[in-house]
This record gives sequence, C-alpha cells and structure tokens, in this order.
Amino acid sequence: MIARYIQVLLITTTLLFVTPSLAVTLVGRVVGISDGDTLTLLDASKTQVKIRLAAIDAPEKAQPFGQKSKERLSDICYDKQAKVDVVDTDRYGRTVGEIVCDGTNANETMIKSGMAWVYRKYDKGYSHLYAFEDDAKATKRGLWVDPNPVAPWDWRKAQRER
Repeated sequence: MIARYIQVLLITTTLLFVTPSLAVTLVGRVVGISDGDTLTLLDASKTQVKIRLAAIDAPEKAQPFGQKSKERLSDICYDKQAKVDVVDTDRYGRTVGEIVCDGTNANETMIKSGMAWVYRKYDKGYSHLYAFEDDAKATKRGLWVDPNPVAPWDWRKAQRER
C-alpha cells in the first residue's frame, strides 16, 4: 500500500515537471483601475484579480502624466468585458498578462497613445511594441509631448535614493 502511494506520488511529481504548462486565460469584467498599467478583474467566480499589463510601464501617479495614463486605461477597459492571457506572476503576487477589453488590446493601446513605455526589463516576446512607442514619440502623443520624459523605472529609482 505505501509502495503504491510512493509510486503514484513519484509519477505525479514527474508529470508536473515534464508536462509543459498550459496557457491560462482569465475572462471577466474590469471593476477597478489602479494606475496606467494595473487593473482589477472580476472573474466568473466573482473573484477579484489584480492584473499588471505585461511589457509596459506607465508613469507613477505622482509623475507627470500619471493621472492621464490611469484615465486612458480606464477609457479602454473600465466596466468592460476583458480577456487576459496570463504570462506571469510578478514579485507582488499580481497576475501579469496581455489584456483585451471589448476587442481592444490594452497593452498596445497604452503604448500607441503615448501613455506608457515599453518596459525594457520585461519586454521579452513584445518587441513589436517598440514600433508603437517610436511612433508615439515621433508624433509627440501623450507623455512624449514632454521634451525629456522620465521613465517610471528611473523615477522610482530616484525616489528610493532620496
């Protein structure tokens, strides 16, 4: 009996490490916007899930364009049906994903509208976003109207050093 239990346990553990992980997709209604790169999704089981938009970094609330960035994400997603293709979990326990709200890719739209940067540290698989960022810069959309905008990761670093 114990030998059989150990055998089943070994097989199950092996399968966990050998079987490729399946893609996870969440579906629900957006019930909150924290800032320009984070929202809250109410899923089908009525669970609220904090979602961080993959590969983008929006201005912090205290930064120039911080509030406008939050408003833009709200325009795109708030109180709308959303599909989230989960790509990771961040160090704060938030789900990280690519978000489509009523047919609009929020990650791409935030970059296209000049309300976020491509997050260089986490851009793997999202190199296509750089063309959108370059276009927003060239046409001075959103935060790119500022002649010298400070990337959020640089702004946060400066705040820690104070």
